[in-house]
Amino acid sequence: MAGRPQMSLDEIREQVQTCRKCQLCEGRTNVVFGVGNPSARVLIVGEAPGKNEDLQGEPFVGAAGKYLNDLLAIAGLSREDVFIANVLKCRPPSNRDPRPEEIEACADYLREQTRAIDPDFIVTLGNFATKFILKTDVGITRLRGTLQQAGRFKVFPIFHPAAALYDGKKREALENDFATLGELLGNRE
Repeated sequence: MAGRPQMSLDEIREQVQTCRKCQLCEGRTNVVFGVGNPSARVLIVGEAPGKNEDLQGEPFVGAAGKYLNDLLAIAGLSREDVFIANVLKCRPPSNRDPRPEEIEACADYLREQTRAIDPDFIVTLGNFATKFILKTDVGITRLRGTLQQAGRFKVFPIFHPAAALYDGKKREALENDFATLGELLGNRE
């Protein structure tokens, strides 16, 4: 890529660990940088860390994370195959929605992670990740399960796994979308 030099994930992680760009740093226990394969074909992007993630410093470790593992298996993937990150690297208080200024403060970290990983697919989980990555106001309900393009990246929006924990009707859609993701990945091999 022309322009600025590409940073490694370790260099980006060092910056995130000491970040004080927004007030979320005041309440964090741990920064939740992201985990997984540094050269993954699939980058999964969630919204923000929750309580369990903040305590453990890893994304998707609670009930939604266990369900995400099952969904990945439907796509023929495991956590070792993908990289999982969030739009925000620090937990919003009481798991409230991210604020625009917080998303903006954290945006460069996710952009640099995406450059470093260079995935074939970005899977956005839920509204905030989808709207951020696709730079759209169209909601996840309309976009889910459809292949989109953001620059040179193929983007596949899917409901957030937590949504299915609260609304069982979304479970079938989530599982179908992960099956489609598996097909999309299999078509390339």
